[in-house]
Amino acid sequence: MKHLLYTLALMVVFSCAENKKEVALVKEKVPVFNFDELQPLLSKDNDTTYIVNFWATWCKPCVKEMPYFEKINTQYAKDKVKVVFVSLDFPDKLETQVIPFLEKNNIKSQVVLLDDADANSWIPRVSKEWSGAIPATIIYNSATRKFYERAFNYEELENELKIIL
Repeated sequence: MKHLLYTLALMVVFSCAENKKEVALVKEKVPVFNFDELQPLLSKDNDTTYIVNFWATWCKPCVKEMPYFEKINTQYAKDKVKVVFVSLDFPDKLETQVIPFLEKNNIKSQVVLLDDADANSWIPRVSKEWSGAIPATIIYNSATRKFYERAFNYEELENELKIIL
């Protein structure tokens, strides 16, 4: 009986350790930022053009357009274009919805989750034009910055990118 209890105790300890490792890997894969931590991704001044897309797993137009952003990220990598997806899903959905969604859809672009409940303060800091609706996208580089509160098809997204490049 003592051995059984000892074995069970060890299993609990090791399963908790494994669970902590899994949580750490999830957070490494999709870091959770407040707006102040996210803001540097919205205003880099270098030789890269950034496409920052605000989305959520529950937003059908967001999900529909994600493959277009992924295609741009791959096709324009040589032109120093980088796509960043900013998830507006609730943080408690990271492991159960966001990560499985990203894996199922083979999303390779950088993804962060924005955990900042004070949307009234950070939405106008992203763009004064933004009502808060998603999908919303910023395309910017050191010379130009454009904001879009709409969904894209591939051709529209590529055309907007070409204007900025």
